[in-house]
Amino acid sequence: MVNEKILGTYQTWLDNVKEADLAAELQAMKGDEGKIEDAFYRELEFGTGGLRGVLGAGTNRMNVYTVARAAQGLADYVVKHFPAEARSIAISYDSRIKSDAFAQVSADVFAANGIKAHIYPQLMPTPLLSYAVRALGCAAGVMVTASHNPSKYNGYKVYGADGCQITTEAADAILAEIEKLDSFKDVKRSDFEQGIKDGMIAWIGEDVYTAFIERVKQESMLTAGDTIDKNVAIVYTPLNGTGLKPVTRILKESGFTNITVVKEQELPDGNFPTCPYPNPEIYEAMKLGMEYAAREGADLLLATDPDCDRCGIAVRDAQGGYQLLTGNETGMLLLDYICSRRIATGRMPARPVMVKSLVSIDMASRIARKYGVEVRDVLTGFKFIGEQIGLLEKEGHESDYIFGFEESYGYLSGSYVRDKDAVDAAFLICEMFAWYKTQGIGLLEKLNSLYAEYGYCLNKTNSYTFEGVSGFEKMKQIMASFRGEMTAFGGVKVEKTLDYLTGIDGLPKADVIKFLMENNCSVVIRPSGTEPKMKAYISVSAKDKAACEVIQQKIAADLEAYFK
Repeated sequence: MVNEKILGTYQTWLDNVKEADLAAELQAMKGDEGKIEDAFYRELEFGTGGLRGVLGAGTNRMNVYTVARAAQGLADYVVKHFPAEARSIAISYDSRIKSDAFAQVSADVFAANGIKAHIYPQLMPTPLLSYAVRALGCAAGVMVTASHNPSKYNGYKVYGADGCQITTEAADAILAEIEKLDSFKDVKRSDFEQGIKDGMIAWIGEDVYTAFIERVKQESMLTAGDTIDKNVAIVYTPLNGTGLKPVTRILKESGFTNITVVKEQELPDGNFPTCPYPNPEIYEAMKLGMEYAAREGADLLLATDPDCDRCGIAVRDAQGGYQLLTGNETGMLLLDYICSRRIATGRMPARPVMVKSLVSIDMASRIARKYGVEVRDVLTGFKFIGEQIGLLEKEGHESDYIFGFEESYGYLSGSYVRDKDAVDAAFLICEMFAWYKTQGIGLLEKLNSLYAEYGYCLNKTNSYTFEGVSGFEKMKQIMASFRGEMTAFGGVKVEKTLDYLTGIDGLPKADVIKFLMENNCSVVIRPSGTEPKMKAYISVSAKDKAACEVIQQKIAADLEAYFK
């Protein structure tokens, strides 16, 4: 039996919603208590990642009302914390269903609250939003995207004035403002076209876009005297997202002109008809691109996710097929390339810093230290990498940052933005590939040489789903059990336990545990921040892949008992 509060909220929406598609969906719910409860049992959760949820009618859905309410809360926060002359917000959006509508309603709300809204005139990637916030001196930014989730999702990421996704403190303060609001009575709205005429809504100009592209070009590790084969055959897929124009532009302007784009995935399409889960981490999303690569005889396949902040690649192997590289493998290759080239060209700072998420491959730390690079491990989420860049900037050492990455295919080699950037990643990967190919070295060959030098390293992520309220309680119990006395997993001794719930190295407290084990092995346990899942990240080092797999399987079997 659905409680009266939920039914009352449902009736309020029935009485007030004007949009035809949402009104029809609400009418279709009548008499179906399960659907009503699912759509209205809570407000869509707002946190450091903003909003993310399934599209549809209801308080637990992404729609113009939940978005407008969040925008009003953000507007109230900005008015409270920024002087009038500093009140402006940058907005970008991706190819997802209703992304353009959510971007425009956000601009309407900001303008109605006396906050100037800067909005891109066409869909643009997440890194271009981060760039615009700082380039235009905005108090905040909004990126309408659900990243790599399936087509039924959309999201609303909020950025601070530093170009990073908002901190926990800012998210809590914005949430407090949102919770005061009634979606139908308290949200101020203006007219978008009138806002353009009045100057309260302004299109972000081509100059900002071009400045971003030129800034990414500065991340090249080549000198004027270096000659490489830029005629390498490249297949690129933007997975129906935002990457097409910026990625192909920077590659072509940099001399990479032998580019074939996967036609079925070329144009923006929020339905993602040929890649239902548009994530370059997933084989199915890359399959069509690999078929193109085989047909074209391409040397390299590039893929970017819908908001173009993640980049995945595949390279031709010795048998003529194509091997997908993991985010960790690409991250290690880029790190080694950047370090070696900076040293060769005299561009390595005196105190270089590399930042990675603590769940990313431990072998990267050994590569960095070989080159005298300080390693900073941070919590999962690229905002923590961006935060470290900001700290270096405050210390006057922004140029010390040389690279940051996370295992989920996010990379950034410069400080010009404060989020992962697949435009930068695609550019550097192509340059790196061509640099090695000119020397007769393939990326797989180079990767194997790193394994030969540092020992083979295998990273595996296992996910466990726990649905509903009972699942949430179960996850808490599991985390508590891991905080007991752990001496070994799979026969590999635990040498040190890092419990981030207590706060470590100045990082925010987080429900994450990392077990440092003998022989350069480790295990990280954490609940997902966006899904009802727990994740176990297993990192194993040994003499070769076969030995790593044996150890990994033993550790995984031990861990399995805790998740049952």
